[in-house]
Amino acid sequence: MNTHLIDNYPGLMEALAGEMTPKFLATCSSDGIPNIVPCTSLTSAGDVENRLIFGNFLLRKSVDNLNQNPKVGVMVITPDLEGWILQGDFGEWQQTGPYADYLNNSDLLRYNAYTGIRNAGVIQVRKVIRHFQISKPRVLADYLLARACSPSKKKGSSSEAVVLPPVVRKNFSLLMAVRILTFLDSDEYPLVIPALSLQPSGESTFVCAPGMFGDMLELVDSGSPVAASLLTFDAVSFQAKGRWLESRKLLGAPVGFMSVTSAYAGGPPIPGRQVA
Repeated sequence: MNTHLIDNYPGLMEALAGEMTPKFLATCSSDGIPNIVPCTSLTSAGDVENRLIFGNFLLRKSVDNLNQNPKVGVMVITPDLEGWILQGDFGEWQQTGPYADYLNNSDLLRYNAYTGIRNAGVIQVRKVIRHFQISKPRVLADYLLARACSPSKKKGSSSEAVVLPPVVRKNFSLLMAVRILTFLDSDEYPLVIPALSLQPSGESTFVCAPGMFGDMLELVDSGSPVAASLLTFDAVSFQAKGRWLESRKLLGAPVGFMSVTSAYAGGPPIPGRQVA
């Protein structure tokens, strides 16, 4: 067993230590519905190898999932688009002690306008699946490829699909925003991949050109539950959940479609508020 998973990846520890580095936490309910949200407080515990800690702050649905199912996925991605895909197991909540004290005293939480964390969550990393670096030209190329797509007439949207609200469409249409997609792998762990090209295509559908992550997207079966998270540079966050419709090729490159069945606001005043 490799006991130095995190230490084997130069830059990962520094990225985890960055209080404003975009980080995402993917969980799954007991009935197999993935959930993914920004979780900037995620950081290395520092005292146990491959242990991460995070603050229970604005994480209502994630907390419910973790109490049902310990399997998690994690994405860390820097402003330079260097990133790491991890999987692990949630261990416990610590209401008091050094982890809770450390997180509450971080700049991120010490000066927030709401409250400190309820408790500290503990994750043991089981594997680092991939390290990646995405170039800005690649981001633009994938975004334009996705924009050129339209959903398959044969597949269409699922019967549960909802119409995307204007505010969700607007933010998911931005070129300059972080978008992440998650689904369950064969071991039923959330697998998290960058989906920077993800954008509306039709009133109830998203399209994505995954570029260098096309091999991972091939793992998603039609009809599988998926979730997407958006984080803008203005710290606006939304989550969309739905079903995977299909994957196909356009100009020799992979593209995929997601039918949206619900959408949620990710931040204050009511984190997790359903908007569609």
